[in-house]
Amino acid sequence: MSIEKQYPMTVAGKQKLQDELNHLITVKRKEVVERIKIARSFGDLSENSEYDSAKEDQAFVEGRISTLESMIRNAVIIEGEGNNDIVSLGKTVTFVEIPDGDEETYTIVGSAEADPLEGLISNDSPIAKGLIGKTTGDRVKILTPGGEMDVEIKTIS
Repeated sequence: MSIEKQYPMTVAGKQKLQDELNHLITVKRKEVVERIKIARSFGDLSENSEYDSAKEDQAFVEGRISTLESMIRNAVIIEGEGNNDIVSLGKTVTFVEIPDGDEETYTIVGSAEADPLEGLISNDSPIAKGLIGKTTGDRVKILTPGGEMDVEIKTIS
């Protein structure tokens, strides 16, 4: 028996996955089934691009449903517990890039809920790895795919 991967995430992240799962089951799955039904009515399936497309979409939807169910079932809820002086999973960190002074704020979350455009970075990302365990006022060099960043941590919450 294999041990399933655990997915660290916040309560909000788990709810977002649950909402996506509910949408796929109650809306998308039904839409795809209806598209398959309509495409079948066109007759010969051997050269029916609508049918092929709908079947591909069905495979994607069913695969995503399976993935989400596994992630939700194996979710490990984290909330920036403990000391607000130390960067950890679930914490929101504001830092300033040195020397240009650009300020950035990210919340460190599990990979299942990461969305950098929304300020949610995975604990597996280079930036998060460089920040985890550090404290307010620390100056940190972080190696990213785009080069090295030199930052100073301003706040942790």
